[in-house]
Amino acid sequence: MDELLTARPAGPGEFLTTLPDGWHQGRGLFGGLLTGLMTRTLETFVPGRPLRSLTAELFAPAQPGPATLRVQVLREGNAVTTVSVALLQGDMVAHGVGVLGQTRVTDRERMELTPPTPGDWSQSEVLPIEPPLAPEFSQHWEFRPVRYLPLGDEGVSAAEVWVRPKSRGARRDTAYLACCADACWPTLLATEAQPRPMATIAFTFQPFLHSLEGLDPEAPYFHRARLVAATDGYVVEFRELWSHTGRLLALNQQTFVIIR
Repeated sequence: MDELLTARPAGPGEFLTTLPDGWHQGRGLFGGLLTGLMTRTLETFVPGRPLRSLTAELFAPAQPGPATLRVQVLREGNAVTTVSVALLQGDMVAHGVGVLGQTRVTDRERMELTPPTPGDWSQSEVLPIEPPLAPEFSQHWEFRPVRYLPLGDEGVSAAEVWVRPKSRGARRDTAYLACCADACWPTLLATEAQPRPMATIAFTFQPFLHSLEGLDPEAPYFHRARLVAATDGYVVEFRELWSHTGRLLALNQQTFVIIR
């Protein structure tokens, strides 16, 4: 994962990478690779200012092979920098805007979400999700469901599952969190009896990086998600990533399109 999520500088505002084979999610590559790449590129481009929010659109299927990331500062203030990032393979396949900012105050920290109580992750069995019954990229991930299995026809559009890459690498940062936030299946699949092709078209991500300090780097993250609304073949869901110690790590909202 260290290598997959890192692009190399190639000039002012330009970074190069090679997208891997074996990571397809339908016609294009797994979106978590793209958002993770954009995230790490943004933080490399604006050192000293952690990412506070990424809003991205994935509007064309990325393919294995060379890719370019181009970044541009939209505005730089005393504490906050706003930067656009475009992922290109000839044409643009994804675009994002990142807001990166210094710490402002620390006397207003709070959380209204109720932390989950999933139990010991090591006691949850690994779900055998691999191709051809699941997208190709799933072969690189480990899933330990707690509730709401995909294709369970359960009547509740939700997901509660421990997730982690099989080949994790050493880095635990915002990019790693962004990739993990996208790994789980859409919650709508918990109410389906048969597979249904879907794709992410919009991705909003807010990390809480201070929460990574002191955590077991080998432990998976607990993914809790719920469907918020669906209409006209478009689905919005909210996702949360929690540590095994009950710390909130990241929030993620995704918009999916039901292909058919």
